[in-house]
Amino acid sequence: MARCPWPGTDPLYLAYHDGEWGVPAHDDRHLFEMLILEGAQAGLSWITILRKRERYREVFDQFDPAKVARYGDLEVATLLCDAGIVRNRLKIDAAISNGKAFLAVQQEFGSFDAYLWSLAGGQPRVNAWTTMKEVPAKTAGSDALSRDLQKRGFRFVGSTICYAFMQAVGMVNDHLVGCDRHPGG
Repeated sequence: MARCPWPGTDPLYLAYHDGEWGVPAHDDRHLFEMLILEGAQAGLSWITILRKRERYREVFDQFDPAKVARYGDLEVATLLCDAGIVRNRLKIDAAISNGKAFLAVQQEFGSFDAYLWSLAGGQPRVNAWTTMKEVPAKTAGSDALSRDLQKRGFRFVGSTICYAFMQAVGMVNDHLVGCDRHPGG
């Protein structure tokens, strides 16, 4: 199989590349998961987060935003002691406040999916990059998403994090043209 070069030979990374990255996602729980994980990734490598993903699912109640939004001091203290996740108080606090903001978006739009994909015109953007050097770290679209999420009270949603999120949930397909996962591949 022809692939983008970034997953290397790591089986976890390959599975993520082959089956998830760039695939349009519409499940609110999954969208919340990816938003939280992308924020947790800030300053770290994505493979670090992938290796911790199962533990994140366990300790963050399978990324149920209603449950995460209700976390208090006890849950935060417990999470800060869990070596299976990134133990950064700002990122943990952001996950909780993002849960609250996520619920508000669901209330306003009927689902986070409806909100998110309305910003993308309902269709993924398919790029035609031939090298990894061409793939941007952020775009005007991720700038706009970042601004809107911040306005709605989300945290750890800078433009670069938003672009990685957009790639992860398939709003943007940045598989290289020579990759079998590219629609023209």
